[in-house]
Amino acid sequence: MGRRDHNARIEPTFDGPADDEQPSGFFVSEEDRVVPAAKKRKSTSTQRRSSASSRGKSSRKPAGRRSRGKRRGLLGLMRGMVYWTMVLGLWAGIAGAGLVAFYAAQMPSATTWSIPDRPPNVKIVSVNGQLLANRGMTGGESVGLHEMSPYIPQAVMAIEDRRFYSHFGVDPFGLGRAVIGNIVDRRFSQGGSTLTQQLAKNLFLKPDRTIERKVQEVLMAFWLEHTYTKDQILEMYLNRVYFGSGSYGVEAASRRYFGKSSRDVSLSEAALLAGLLKAPSRLSPARDPKAAESRAQLVLSAMRQEGMIGDSELASAMSAPATRATAYWTGSEHYVADRIMEELPQLIGEVREDVVVESTVDLVLQTFAEASIRRLIDEQGDKYSVSQGALVSIDASGAVRAMVGGYDYATSQFDRASEARRQPGSAFKPFVFMAALENGMFPDTVRNDAPIRFGKWSPRNYGDKFYGHVTLKEALAKSLNSVAAQLTNEVGPAAVVETAWRMGIESNLQPNLSISLGTSEVTPLELTAAYVPFANGGFRPEVHFISRITTVKGEVLYQDSPSQGPRVARPEIIGMMNAMMSETVTGGTARRAAFGWPAAGKTGTSQNSRDAWFVGYTANLTTGVWFGNDDGKPTKNITGGSLPAMAWNEFMTAAHEGVPVANLPGGWNGSTLSRVEDLLRSQEGDVTPRAVPASSQPGHTGSIDGRPVPPGDVGGKPQRRQGTILDIILGN
Repeated sequence: MGRRDHNARIEPTFDGPADDEQPSGFFVSEEDRVVPAAKKRKSTSTQRRSSASSRGKSSRKPAGRRSRGKRRGLLGLMRGMVYWTMVLGLWAGIAGAGLVAFYAAQMPSATTWSIPDRPPNVKIVSVNGQLLANRGMTGGESVGLHEMSPYIPQAVMAIEDRRFYSHFGVDPFGLGRAVIGNIVDRRFSQGGSTLTQQLAKNLFLKPDRTIERKVQEVLMAFWLEHTYTKDQILEMYLNRVYFGSGSYGVEAASRRYFGKSSRDVSLSEAALLAGLLKAPSRLSPARDPKAAESRAQLVLSAMRQEGMIGDSELASAMSAPATRATAYWTGSEHYVADRIMEELPQLIGEVREDVVVESTVDLVLQTFAEASIRRLIDEQGDKYSVSQGALVSIDASGAVRAMVGGYDYATSQFDRASEARRQPGSAFKPFVFMAALENGMFPDTVRNDAPIRFGKWSPRNYGDKFYGHVTLKEALAKSLNSVAAQLTNEVGPAAVVETAWRMGIESNLQPNLSISLGTSEVTPLELTAAYVPFANGGFRPEVHFISRITTVKGEVLYQDSPSQGPRVARPEIIGMMNAMMSETVTGGTARRAAFGWPAAGKTGTSQNSRDAWFVGYTANLTTGVWFGNDDGKPTKNITGGSLPAMAWNEFMTAAHEGVPVANLPGGWNGSTLSRVEDLLRSQEGDVTPRAVPASSQPGHTGSIDGRPVPPGDVGGKPQRRQGTILDIILGN
């Protein structure tokens, strides 16, 4: 090849080979170029020289050009950040949507969602319809939004969700504020949940702080907002939310902290309730009244900012004193409520809806009973070294009209009236003397009250004083242990046990001679119940606390059927026992119990004065009173004729105010007693059944005159002149 001129230009060809001089085919000529070749070469040469010159000099640029360059660089950076932010946001949105879809897929179909039933409430009312207590998981009945105090929903919205009526279940502003707060605090301290979200969480979800739970909470909040109105959501929330101290719902909390219905809650009280929602246990006025009050004032300020209250209302509420609630429910009526809750399943089974229990308890009598027990312990507890007391009052039909299970329910929920088993002492003796009468003796039967020994046991009287020859009536009035032991030995301990069971004692009794002094333990409730046949003429009614149970709509679930019960003692035996035991009140060990009505009863003091009793009755009520100490510590010589008789007198005086006076069944004076005794002696044959129990277990009453006798049957040989006896007894 020949040598080429390096300055010559080679043009492109498309039609195959061509020589240097005559190109063939398609080509672009010099004239066809946009910039002629020579001019192009000149421009290029100029640029090279300029570049070479600049390299030999300083590269300094003018200030205006540098500023414009910086602005262009910053603008580019900002554009890049916006771009990547949008990209990242887009991907975050996609990831979030995927996460929501994933967690939503784990949930049941929305078509199957439904509001779970609110835990049922048991509303217990007195015989006059007054509220005794609410029981159940909620501790209060459900109240309509427009039934409760209007301050309550306002206060809750002001502090928990001020945009409740405007958001769609989730509050973006509140959520954003919570996110920023969590970032600043560097911990998950704020949730930003609306009331709808809180309700969704309470109804359906566990209180876990996880992304999954939060996503599900939001989805369920949307469903609630779509399915229910705002008022319905708010009402459901207020009737289910926890307010501390075991109170769920505004009604339970109002009763718990203020002793009133949510319908009557004041502005300051509503603010306190709303303030509890942040930390129900820590802010409870039962635990920290000052903290609860401080939080309530924040609520009041929020209500003012939202225009819910005016300046005058704010000032008045701010000046209200802090609420001080007891650490637990107080009031002796709660002993009754606890007992009713124990019996409820036996009557209606499992409670599946709100019910109203109409009890037999008279709240006025209940208040009298509690006041008497508390006053005597406050005033004389130290003197007698006594810390507890109990009282039970039952009418002739077996309905419990009052029951106090201890000095203070808030301090101790143990029910000493129906659960504590204590030695009744001489209060058990009426069953001994009744067994003696049923085995052929009479009130004027004489026994020698003197020191006596049965094997290694020698019963002693109170104060070691003996009276010589006394009638059974005198022996019972003076509560002579020696005579009671002799009678038990004569009729047999098993006969005494059978008599006690027949009259109403339910505890296991030991058939030994010492039972005559009340060494077998019983509860105040059953001992009082066993005296009821003395008051009603010899019938043993079913002791009960409940008269009726209904739903809140009025459907009757249970109705008590009034019944006098089976006859467990003959009228003449009851008449003689009443005449004998009335001597205890008029001139015996219970003189302090007398209050102007025909009354009878028996005192009792256990070994070392650990227990002191008086169980007495009128034709209207049978009431038993016990004083002692939970740990069995001996008292300072307390007797049944002291504090128990005094409490009985106070209660019965109040209970019989305005009630027409009525005599005890069979009369109660000595004239009637003598006439009955003379008539019984003149009758032919043995009119008194001699019970010899074949077993010492409840339900086996042995035989009468050789034939088996079921529980409650006191039949025997026919009474040939029964009508004449009744004429004397009832005609007195």
